[in-house]
Amino acid sequence: MVPTPKILPCGDSALTVEFGSTIDSGLNAMVLALDEIVRARAPTGLIETVPTYRSLTIQFDPAVIDYDALVRLLDEETKDLVPRHAVGRRWRVPVVYGGEYGSDLEEVAEIHGLTPAQVIDIHSSAVYRIYMIGFLPGFTYLGGLDKRIATSRRVHPRAKIPAGTIMIGGEQAGIAPMDMPSGWHNLGLTPVRPYAPERNPVFLFAAGDEIVFEPVDASRWEAMEKAVQAGEPVAEEVRP
Repeated sequence: MVPTPKILPCGDSALTVEFGSTIDSGLNAMVLALDEIVRARAPTGLIETVPTYRSLTIQFDPAVIDYDALVRLLDEETKDLVPRHAVGRRWRVPVVYGGEYGSDLEEVAEIHGLTPAQVIDIHSSAVYRIYMIGFLPGFTYLGGLDKRIATSRRVHPRAKIPAGTIMIGGEQAGIAPMDMPSGWHNLGLTPVRPYAPERNPVFLFAAGDEIVFEPVDASRWEAMEKAVQAGEPVAEEVRP
């Protein structure tokens, strides 16, 4: 059943269309469908759209477009909205797990009564959906983490983890786009940069894309890092 969205004002220059309150691929498909429609119509005064797990925030210029007129447009577009089930690109992201690259791997394994190798196998066997990009430029919020390794966030967050950290928190997974604070658990490291302001494209991934992680040996790290510094994405697009 298609949920009835709620349209909520966010100050005088933004509103949010909320489809639900859970992490659900169906709700996210509705969000992405409406995002496509709004961007395609590009009403005069539109500034930006921000898709999230279960809602779409729309920023607009109130001097150009009337709030009530925008609400009427959104009411009309959401009446018979068809979820965007089309899957985006799929990326293969190389990861060096454990040791100096993933300081929490052994702890996560111990928490769940697994070996580090089993955690790596479970983590790298999943297909992750990018539900949203946010918090920091390029930060990927990934759904699809196997419940066998879902792990509550750290009691004591770290003030800084390195760019490229592959991490899990609760039932979510993520890739750090830059050095950042984090309370998530670090399983490994990738040289891939989801966000690089000097690169074209600046943002490598998009909401609706999928990611699979490929375990690689630490001996490949230097070569991969050099490739990234040369401007190569290193992440392999395995499905356009």
